[in-house]
Amino acid sequence: MRVLLVSTYDLGRQPFGLASPAAWLRAEGHTVGCADLAVQPLPEAEAAQSDVVAFFLPMHTATRLAARAIAAVRAVNPRARLAAYGHYAVLNAAWLRSLGVEAVFGGEFEAELARFVRRLEAGEDPLNHGPVVSLERLAFPIPDRSTLPPLDRYAALCVDGARRRVGATEASRGCKHRCRHCPVVPVYQGAFRIVPVEVVLEDIRRQVAAGAEHITFGDPDFFNGPAHAVRLVEALHREFPALTYDVTIKIEHLRGHRELLPVLRRTGCLFVTSAVESVEDQVLRKLDKGHTRDDFVAVVEDFRRLGLTLAPTFVPFTPWTTRQGYQDLLRLLVELDMVDAVAPIQLALRLLIPEGSRLLELDDVRAMVGPLDPATLSYPWRHPDPGMDELNRKLFRLVAESERSRASRRQIFAAIWREACEEPLPGDFDLLPRAAVPYLNEPWYC
Repeated sequence: MRVLLVSTYDLGRQPFGLASPAAWLRAEGHTVGCADLAVQPLPEAEAAQSDVVAFFLPMHTATRLAARAIAAVRAVNPRARLAAYGHYAVLNAAWLRSLGVEAVFGGEFEAELARFVRRLEAGEDPLNHGPVVSLERLAFPIPDRSTLPPLDRYAALCVDGARRRVGATEASRGCKHRCRHCPVVPVYQGAFRIVPVEVVLEDIRRQVAAGAEHITFGDPDFFNGPAHAVRLVEALHREFPALTYDVTIKIEHLRGHRELLPVLRRTGCLFVTSAVESVEDQVLRKLDKGHTRDDFVAVVEDFRRLGLTLAPTFVPFTPWTTRQGYQDLLRLLVELDMVDAVAPIQLALRLLIPEGSRLLELDDVRAMVGPLDPATLSYPWRHPDPGMDELNRKLFRLVAESERSRASRRQIFAAIWREACEEPLPGDFDLLPRAAVPYLNEPWYC
């Protein structure tokens, strides 16, 4: 069978979600093409010849972009059998079926996708009448990146005025935790699965050979399996002592595994992304985040003492956020000298409530949301204070325009402050000497 795997967007990374199933399907003798529409146009000739086209949908933005890609594939190849896989494929299975997608897979999707293609090749009913979520423990092959666009087409690491080529991989899948707003939760329901250390290392070796100077680990939480994580980074550092990396870890784990932070620093971790989401404890309880404002402040202090960089992410506009609460977030970032560590878009994001979200367990959320909007693939909500919705719209436009004009993070923050706060910024805001903060030049995060 001829199979085309399509990614529409994956945070500026070379998609693991194409490389991994490509290895599975090629091992079974299929001819597999890969297309990453974030960095290349749809290969129409290849799409026209494919028996199966499968779309990788790991996040909300990727899923919304998929509608146009699905229509383009159907226009050049009406006979192709369409599938979709990834967290947001499962959450939006009914919508995808309305677009002509026949099969939907989530969780440990590789084996299910391979079974689907195998059945089609045998002329059998693929038996995928609803989304299939598999949590089976798979024997992972080495991801096959041979037909993916080169690494220099993707986001780069910016550090000390230079840019480094970035590779990406996954050491684990799923998550032990059940944060209410997270799209991983409806799929994995508190389960997680590890990718063997040797498989991860070989994937990284091949990316280093292709020019990678830094690795992003795409795990939902790198410390879900802390012993596995430590084994991996120790082995990685022994083999590639000059290679740097970044990971994503919950504030709760950064507090609970403080003794492991020096290991990250010693083995080349440049920064840790953490979904802080809010600095209001009442909002954190609604989101079931498992940490408090004080925990966030303590982690910032731990990182500063160790010389690690924390890259916090936020969802600052929620139904429970007040203007005073938003102003307090800005003040705290200035007080902690964290302005340069926060991508400006993080200060304008609005809480997304997709199908299957645990937020719908809350009575106040159910009372405030409208029907699922097929245009946004989410449940719309309005803030009790219309002024907060207007502030959100203004700041989103402000950040988008400022990013296009290549303003610095500090300049954009100052503009946000002027829009949201009555008092002026502290007088020393632009005067204090600051070390350069390493970051990936891909500002989006959803």
